[in-house]
Amino acid sequence: MVSDMIYLDNAATTPLHPKAREAMLPHLSEIYANPSSVYGPAQQARKMVDEVRQTVARALSAGPQEVYFTSCGTESNNWAIQGALQAHPDKKHIITTAIEHPAIANLCDHLKTLGAETTYLPVNHQGNINLQDLKDAIRPDTCIVTVMLANNEVGTILPLAEISEITKAHNILLHTDAVQAVGHIPVDVNQLGVDMLSLSAHKFGGPKGIGALYIRKTAKVSSLIHGGMQERNRRAGTENMLGIVGMGAALQASLEDMPREKSRITAIRDRLINEITTQIPHTRLNGATGDGRLPGNVSISFDFIEGESLLLHLDMHKCYASTGSACSTGALDPSHVLMAMGMPHEQANGTIRFSLGRENTDGDIDKLLKILKPSVQKLRDLSPLYEDYMNM
Repeated sequence: MVSDMIYLDNAATTPLHPKAREAMLPHLSEIYANPSSVYGPAQQARKMVDEVRQTVARALSAGPQEVYFTSCGTESNNWAIQGALQAHPDKKHIITTAIEHPAIANLCDHLKTLGAETTYLPVNHQGNINLQDLKDAIRPDTCIVTVMLANNEVGTILPLAEISEITKAHNILLHTDAVQAVGHIPVDVNQLGVDMLSLSAHKFGGPKGIGALYIRKTAKVSSLIHGGMQERNRRAGTENMLGIVGMGAALQASLEDMPREKSRITAIRDRLINEITTQIPHTRLNGATGDGRLPGNVSISFDFIEGESLLLHLDMHKCYASTGSACSTGALDPSHVLMAMGMPHEQANGTIRFSLGRENTDGDIDKLLKILKPSVQKLRDLSPLYEDYMNM
């Protein structure tokens, strides 16, 4: 990382953890055998794959036979939902929320062209669902409910344990996109009651291009990629050894550091929220508060300005944040998450997401606030909306 920059976009991706880098280096030159081969070096590689599978399983309180390696969270989500529909051809109905990541929302749009139907549950102003809405949405042909564990834009943690009680009562599969949660908060698939769970390594200090899907052994789900016999005949393709060992090392480090880091980052988060909302007028926090949101998420709406303009000001000072999901960058429309939460168009356009991570300190917050206050004021001074407000 550049020493003088302030990186506050950890929800988009995280810097590679030193332990992940160390674990990956031998696989760039010394350990290169295919783990599906039978000779000694290949079996050494196979042993490493199995050890990482155990690490992921322990992180989720799952069995290693329930963990499958994928290329990313998006692939895991596709496998979970398409695999459920293919395994239950008589059921074509999906239930999800209005605030899901594009990896879910755009997939559901695509599946509509193949005959599936999707019900999108509304959310309240904090980004949470009403469980009665879920009960009312269930139909005889409902195949799967997919609800993210924690929202990537506003950090709200959703009530998966309560949701699972409903899906179990109706014998419906439950999947969660836990990409933002794993490695940052405790995630136990048995306490959550989910049948499938997606995760991605680069969100917790691992490399890009590797993820995993948990599939409960009792869940009936078809394979997505057909070909070779990898991943116990469930996901064909030569294993990404470099990614797998990096993910395992990063996840193990995250689990060991979690109690300390969760507390430390939460304290920085709360300080940043308080400083912005008390020192910069006409600002508001989006999403749940306290333990109901991710430790590192700070979503703030700044009235009378555009978020993209503020990002450019921050960028000039080597301070990097975002307006929402990295997978929606370039979209002209306001965040679908904020709009679903009932936010007016102009406020949604003035929203910035600061997402804190392992490398952030209170010093970063000091630097950010020195940059942020004058930048917001400069943009407001140029805003006709702000001028009209001041002349009221």
